[in-house]
Amino acid sequence: MLAYLFVLAVGLVAGTISGIVGTGSSIMLIPVLAYEFGPKEAVPIMAVAAVMANLSRIVAWWREVDWRACAAYSVTGVPAAALGARTLLVLPSRAVDIAIGLFLMAMVPARHWLARRDIKITLWHLALGGAVIGYLTGIVVSTGPLSVPLFLFYGLTKGAFLATEAASSLGLYLSKSVTFERFGALDMAVFLKGLIAGSSLMFGAFIAKRFVLKLDPNVFRLVMDGIMLLAGLSMLWNATHAT
Repeated sequence: MLAYLFVLAVGLVAGTISGIVGTGSSIMLIPVLAYEFGPKEAVPIMAVAAVMANLSRIVAWWREVDWRACAAYSVTGVPAAALGARTLLVLPSRAVDIAIGLFLMAMVPARHWLARRDIKITLWHLALGGAVIGYLTGIVVSTGPLSVPLFLFYGLTKGAFLATEAASSLGLYLSKSVTFERFGALDMAVFLKGLIAGSSLMFGAFIAKRFVLKLDPNVFRLVMDGIMLLAGLSMLWNATHAT
């Protein structure tokens, strides 16, 4: 019971932050899920929870979704996410922990590198990005730090950015969930754990809506850097201390 309460508490905070900055729920929650349930089970749990989190952001900002951008990103991202999820299932648990940890930490300098360049992208770029990011999402749980600048460089801001990024990510996480279920990694017990974690993410997303217009982007970008570094270090600690 204490484990579930801890997951719910972290999920509420993660859902609120991701509802404001557009990403971060998986980055904050996956180390907790990996610690409580193991890395192999944590990934499908997070896939279910992420579906719920993205649904809540879509509902909160429904009128702002850019469906053309969503379609361009999803048409390649959805099958790529399924391929990435299948790749994940054949990897050893310790390798999963290490891969997730290193990826999260690498996203900090990568985000700053992208932010320094005034890049303008088109629907074709979104499709290409969807293929790459979709595959990585299937393996490393969260690629929000990459998808966020992709949609920002396309020209989306505030509610339109939050809604479109969520709608695009929804297809990827649904694809992952179906793949996990098909290959036996998403049974009813795992699905229920995902629902529990996802419920707190959904509630946090609605709390976040009132803060979006008052957001100081620079402050929250620094917060995201800190979250990614701490989460990455946590995953590496799990890998080095696994029995």
